Amino acid sequence: MAMTDEDELEMIFAQARGLRPEPDDDLMARLMADALREMPGTVVAAPRPKPGWRDWMRALGGWPALGGLAAATVAGFWIGLTAPAGVSALAPGLWGEDVSVALGVDEDLLSLLEG
Repeated sequence: MAMTDEDELEMIFAQARGLRPEPDDDLMARLMADALREMPGTVVAAPRPKPGWRDWMRALGGWPALGGLAAATVAGFWIGLTAPAGVSALAPGLWGEDVSVALGVDEDLLSLLEG
């Protein structure tokens, strides 16, 4: 039975799998000498400063982004506290009943001052 090209190729691959190339001692000694020469001395890392409000402002996008964030916050509070008629008419349609939110404040705003 003659060997086919695939059998020869498989035999070459098997020989290659069996090879374990090892670097010689001279090469390893030169590598270690280079590595030891390149190693820095004692390095002390500088402490990182804690992020302040300017870092948070920069992370959010600066003054223009904070202006938009403040405007959206004020508009959200305003719409939430003084709901327009459209929202008041829409809520019963969604839940099927009148919706009221008690904020813990009576009709008299001075009731908050009572102990």
